[in-house]
Amino acid sequence: MANLFGILTAIVLALSALVAYKNKEAFAERVTKTETQKDLLTKVQARLKAAKEVAEALPAERAGVDAAVMAMTSTEATQTKADETLKAEIEPLTTKIAANKEKLDAIREKTAKIGDLKELSSKMRATNAELEELNQSITAAEAKLANLTAQGSGDEARITEGKRQIESLTSGQSFPTLNTRIRSIYPNWGFVTLTSGNNAGVVTNSTLDVVRNGQTVAKLLVTAVESGTASASIVPDSMSSDATLMVGDRVVAGQAAPKRAATAN
Repeated sequence: MANLFGILTAIVLALSALVAYKNKEAFAERVTKTETQKDLLTKVQARLKAAKEVAEALPAERAGVDAAVMAMTSTEATQTKADETLKAEIEPLTTKIAANKEKLDAIREKTAKIGDLKELSSKMRATNAELEELNQSITAAEAKLANLTAQGSGDEARITEGKRQIESLTSGQSFPTLNTRIRSIYPNWGFVTLTSGNNAGVVTNSTLDVVRNGQTVAKLLVTAVESGTASASIVPDSMSSDATLMVGDRVVAGQAAPKRAATAN
């Protein structure tokens, strides 16, 4: 009986140990599952927090995206307008190019009968060079002709002046260009000397006018002429009684000379 009770006790203990072992395995498994659930919960919470942060940042990002969209829309509108303007400019140019191409084709067709364009262009350049050379030659010739004409005009003027001087000499008149002064006065003998002679156009027996303030105050009759001086008698009754000749009075050519008057004593 005692043995049986011992056996039963042993069986009970064995069963208890087995149950305890099974309970321990179950508890360990449950602990493991609990830790796994906690880890999973931690990860889910972390994901939830990240998702929440993303959700909170979405409005700002949405505003930035909206602004970017508006900017892109404005840029697109501007570019569209620019494209339309460019298209409007390109269309007439395209038409003009097509027209010019047609003209060029027509010219090529016409010039095909004349010869190669390069050869023709070379000939045209040579011809233009010859024309330019001829133009320069003509210009130079015209300039030379103008110079010769000017020289001829000067020669004619000098010839005319020479003829006038010769006429003055043969007619007994001093040169019309004469412009001299009284150098000295000899009232007792009725004559004066001049600061110029035949080198300035003073002619013997010619009549001269003494001019003061634009008025003729006396007349002179040239009696002797040298290279740089001359002497002339004061023509009687040619000046008023209250007029007096002065050194430095201007003397110019007068009218045709009368016959030589006698020198006053």
